[in-house]
Amino acid sequence: MKAGRQTTLCDQVAISGIGVHSGLPVTLTLHPADPNSGIIFVRSGMQGRYEREVRADVRAVTATEFQTVLGDASGPLVCTSEHVLAAIRGLGIDNVIVELDGPEAPIGDGSAAPFVTAIDQVGIVTQAAPRRYLQVLKPVRVTQKDGSYGELRPYAKGFRLEAEIEFEHPLIGRQSLAFDMDPQTFRRELSRARTFGFMKDVAKLWSAGFALGASFENTLVVTENRVLNPDGLRFEDEFVRHKALDAIGDLALAGAPLLGA
Repeated sequence: MKAGRQTTLCDQVAISGIGVHSGLPVTLTLHPADPNSGIIFVRSGMQGRYEREVRADVRAVTATEFQTVLGDASGPLVCTSEHVLAAIRGLGIDNVIVELDGPEAPIGDGSAAPFVTAIDQVGIVTQAAPRRYLQVLKPVRVTQKDGSYGELRPYAKGFRLEAEIEFEHPLIGRQSLAFDMDPQTFRRELSRARTFGFMKDVAKLWSAGFALGASFENTLVVTENRVLNPDGLRFEDEFVRHKALDAIGDLALAGAPLLGA
């Protein structure tokens, strides 16, 4: 285990776009933060109300259907937080303030790449405080009724991510991957993998208030036998890579980098 130092951004940087589910315009600004601050979401631009903030912590999760929603007793604060969280954790950033002037993080191209690009524009600085970790000491597993599961295991070399998905679809089927994660691996292998959806589900999603901002620019759209996006897939197994990206974002809600698999 390497005892690292905490990091933050060298300067603030903004990303604008729309929310994939709300379809509403939003600007997300990443700000440097002091040591031991962690990841904090701040909602600004709320008419007639004070700014609200919430720490990126599992206790702040208010919904997980099609997106990870963070909030507090006053209600949701930020929807679809997983991609920006994946970029922050994937690049090894410990302390950052994420300010939004809308209800949902911008979807960009459907991956974490726009956030990685923005962070690269300003750079990352090392701080004096030592980095804190969460070390997995024994296996912990959560299983769903359908047989799917998530598991944390001890792993001496750092953070390892193993993912497997299975869809009854000829273009996806069963896909798996395994990586020892570091910023270089995240950039190269996962950051550009895009969210995906099935054309047959569009009407149902719209009627439930989801995917109102989805398009070929931000979502891989799959029919019964092909991908509709003109540019095709970025990776042959882009589907599992995106699920792995989502997992990194959601695991950021543990509150500190994980030492485990």
